[in-house]
Amino acid sequence: MRAHILVAEDDRKQAELLTRYLEREGHTVRTVHDGREALDQVRRREPDLAVLDWMMPRVDGLDVLRVLRAEDRELPVLLLTARSTEDDLLLGLDLGADDYITKPYSPRELVARVRTLLRRTARGGPSPADESDLRVGALRVSPERHEVTVNDRPVECTPGEFRLLAAMAARPGQVFTRDRLLDVLDGFGHYTTSRAVDMHIMNLRRKTEDDPRSPRRLVTVFGVGYKLLPPDGTEQPGKTASARPVEAQASARPIGAQDGETSGESVAGATRAES
Repeated sequence: MRAHILVAEDDRKQAELLTRYLEREGHTVRTVHDGREALDQVRRREPDLAVLDWMMPRVDGLDVLRVLRAEDRELPVLLLTARSTEDDLLLGLDLGADDYITKPYSPRELVARVRTLLRRTARGGPSPADESDLRVGALRVSPERHEVTVNDRPVECTPGEFRLLAAMAARPGQVFTRDRLLDVLDGFGHYTTSRAVDMHIMNLRRKTEDDPRSPRRLVTVFGVGYKLLPPDGTEQPGKTASARPVEAQASARPIGAQDGETSGESVAGATRAES
């Protein structure tokens, strides 16, 4: 799939390398070197996907992300960061990033992540078999229109939140393990921890529950995962969405570790430390 991609990276050598790899895939790439310029470019012509460096002059990548989501722009965003703590990465997801990649990284890995995000966006949600609206009590999820309402009140969801909610709404009462929900995110599962799922669920409760601290819709099954309760509170015993197979977990190594990229083709995060 060919796409129009915005790369916002203040390190010009890294930006040139990423541009070269993305153009090899047939994409059209615009490159900017600070956050304000990135916002200007998006407002002029919204790209199909944005690659945002976390630390940029004038406006950093997180602030760009905040503005994009505040403007209800749903373009996929891949966040680049040298920050590798779990709290930092969860913050990026919480603000609406669709995926992230930590430095140093392989350009091939980034291209693979971009390919996954574009494929996910092109699908636009669940498969055609689930195109009719999904209703669970007052909650309605519309895969065709990518809309969520509670008591006819619109609920704004990030793409990741929408995918989780649509999957659970298609099977109310079924227990989903955290590993299964990571797989639903289709791309996060190999690179994030189960806390990323917890963050998405917390945000969905805040948006859909009357009292997020005492949820009656998205409930926790302790030691297992989560489920979306039908209005009558009935469950489907014995139907727990399975975890990823062991083979899938064993293969979840970053692409760059398998590529054997030479140091000349690898982006070294040490060239510019982010604080």
